[in-house]
Amino acid sequence: MSLIPIILEDLTQARIYANDMLSHVDESMWFRQPAEGINHVAWQVGHMAIAQYNLCLKRVRGVQSDDDSLIPVEEYGKLFGKGSLPSISEHDYPLPVEIRGAFDRVFAAVEREVAALDETILTGSAGPAHPMFTTKGGSLRFSAKHEMLHVGQTGLLRRLLGCEIIR
Repeated sequence: MSLIPIILEDLTQARIYANDMLSHVDESMWFRQPAEGINHVAWQVGHMAIAQYNLCLKRVRGVQSDDDSLIPVEEYGKLFGKGSLPSISEHDYPLPVEIRGAFDRVFAAVEREVAALDETILTGSAGPAHPMFTTKGGSLRFSAKHEMLHVGQTGLLRRLLGCEIIR
């Protein structure tokens, strides 16, 4: 049984759910924080984009020379990577349309590249140690779970900002 179709389905379902949640958040709210230090929606989306790049592309096929056309890797790593702190100033970030563009471009590349993978690479090492996986297949599978975690946080942000409950 091939795992690649299952991985693609998990990634796609997570993205469908993320897109649905984001469709209920006006861009004017992307930088609002319900309390100081709480990540805002812009951070959540930028984080999901750079995390998916790292988990599904960098760890699986390595860095490619044209990756910055998908996502400005260094900039997004600093702004949205693990351990980054949200700024209260929206001027410290790209515009929502730019963040969303990177989010969409990374996913499109992931869909294309994962669909073309040879199943045998899934058992290969995913590089630096991670507490949730050791293999490339594990990294791909974790990406969908990671995205769902941040979609949940986005849903909570919506509620804390006074938006109508959708789920």
